[in-house]
Amino acid sequence: MSTIAIAVNAAISAGAYLMTVRMIPRLRDMFIKANLFGRDLCKKDKPQVPESYGVIIGCVFLISMFLFIPIPFTFDENAATDAVTGGKPLTFPHDKFVELIAALLSICCMIFLGFADDVLDLRWRHKLLLPTIATLPLLMVYYVNYNSTTVMMPNFARALFGTSVNIGIFYYVFMGSLAVFCTNAINILAGINGLEVGQSLIIAGSVLLFNFIELSLGHQVESHQFSIHFMLPFLATSLALWKFNSLVYYHRWRRCLPLLRPVALSVYMLSNSIYYFY
Repeated sequence: MSTIAIAVNAAISAGAYLMTVRMIPRLRDMFIKANLFGRDLCKKDKPQVPESYGVIIGCVFLISMFLFIPIPFTFDENAATDAVTGGKPLTFPHDKFVELIAALLSICCMIFLGFADDVLDLRWRHKLLLPTIATLPLLMVYYVNYNSTTVMMPNFARALFGTSVNIGIFYYVFMGSLAVFCTNAINILAGINGLEVGQSLIIAGSVLLFNFIELSLGHQVESHQFSIHFMLPFLATSLALWKFNSLVYYHRWRRCLPLLRPVALSVYMLSNSIYYFY
């Protein structure tokens, strides 16, 4: 485990939190001038409330991850080096690098599609396909690197189906559909201050706690470390959003953020090769 990479990621996440806290109030007038705002109908004066603020969170998250890209491969403890090559790694982890780039591509696509939905107000039959489309790059990398479609059965079903069942292509259908479910499960809680982003904080915090526990036990070190690299900036940016949205109706993030979260969680699930049904 590269503790240096995790420490650098934590430092970048702290910077992402501070950047988000500074940008949210400063960009308020910019969004209103761009006609990206609604009205708070619960107040007498019906003040203008900027919308599509999720794109700020998504951009800060992406910038943080882009800055972090070279760090885990620079301090990769498993990469052998040779003096002849000038200290360059002989066994560069191309599979992990492609997985990281594909994960960022999926998240970037989801932010773009979410912002397009905010501006163009797409119909629901189109919205249902957006999360699945955005996860296709990640699913393709999972297919190339792992292609494990085996599902471990719970104890009460093992007498009928055995210990595991290979469901083949239905595994990818399930993972693509799971992104759609996560999107709407989070978005359905919108409208209550702090509840929607609070759910993300609880999920991200739980995932991080699980990752660190597994790392301390030495289980799937690379996979859990990969998950931490995504969850720390995600938690930091969500925490900055919660600061402004926990009590006061300060802004609306519309579709960008609800579409970002399920893809971020899909990155976690696929990077850890989760194929269990509980």
